[in-house]
Parts: sequence; structure tokens; C-alpha cells
Amino acid sequence: MLSKKTKYGLKALIHIAKQNGMGPVLISEISEKENIPKKFLETILLDLKKFGVLGSKKGKGGGYYLMKDPKTVTMATLIRILDGPIAMLPCVSLNYYETCDDCPDEERCTLHHFMLEVRDNTLSLLQDKSLYDLTLL
Repeated sequence: MLSKKTKYGLKALIHIAKQNGMGPVLISEISEKENIPKKFLETILLDLKKFGVLGSKKGKGGGYYLMKDPKTVTMATLIRILDGPIAMLPCVSLNYYETCDDCPDEERCTLHHFMLEVRDNTLSLLQDKSLYDLTLL
């Protein structure tokens, strides 16, 4: 399940991407239109700025804007930035791998093999969808 942070972050990014090329978008506008608490949204947008997805401009005509072409930003990348691992178990994570404390042998673990399949299918879908794709829905 997506965290609220990720859900709100994706909604905000879709909103900003729909305005792409028309100048920075105010936090208050995103908050109001997407029904996202303003303080929480500020934190989320700062995280996205830190990772180079967004830029910001202060003062009159200021707000947030995309730093990257929305066609090149995948859902997999955004979810990892906002939420961390995509895999449901640490033993199948590509970027956040850890062994499971209760599993003596991953190679013989049925759950491990099933979760690899789940991860691969989920990752395939998330890598095939860009931020731009979500603006078209």
C-alpha cells in the first residue's frame, strides 16, 4: 500500500506536470486543488527538490516546477524517492536488499521466489509508466 506521502507526492507531481511550461505552481494551489494538507505538502515537495525532480522559485511568480522532462520520470523512480523500496520483502529488494532474520535459505524459500515474481511484475509496470503518462489519464 502506498503511504500518504507517496500518494500526495504523486498527485502533486501530476498537477505540476499538467502545468508544465506555464511557470511555477504555488503550493497553495496544489494543496487546494488536490486536497493535500499544505504543511505536509511542503515537506514532500522539498524531498522531491532534494532529489532533483523539482525546482523552486521564490517571490512573486514563484512556486515549484519540474526539473526533468515528465516523459523520462518513471513511477518506479518516484516511489523509491518518496517511499523507499518497491519490493514487499527486504530479501527481494534490488536497492534495499537485506536477508530475512527468520529465513535460513533464500534459495529454498517458496515465499522468496514468489515475492521475486511479484517484485518483477510490479517493477515492470512502474518502470513502463512515466509521470507524463499519468497526466493523460
